Amino acid sequence: MRKSTKKKSKFRHITINKKNYYFYTIKWIDILGDAGHADVKEFNNMKPANMVTQAYIFKKNNKCVWTFASYDENEESFSDRNVIPKGVITEMKRIVI
Repeated sequence: MRKSTKKKSKFRHITINKKNYYFYTIKWIDILGDAGHADVKEFNNMKPANMVTQAYIFKKNNKCVWTFASYDENEESFSDRNVIPKGVITEMKRIVI
């Protein structure tokens, strides 16, 4: 009989309270706003901002992705948190160790 061994993940992650959280690079598009006066040329040149977030994925569903970048090593506590709507995400890559 072959002894079962746990396969080590090749992706960067942390384990908190027996749950693995994987590290991702997330590219997404954000609203660009301006409250000042602008001429037609300036207005036509406005484009959404192309954002990059590097963080651990707390959870995700078909509408949103919850992320965190900081955490407490001694308890289940998370900081630097965001909820990103999936509709604005252009790319998600899990980071390899």
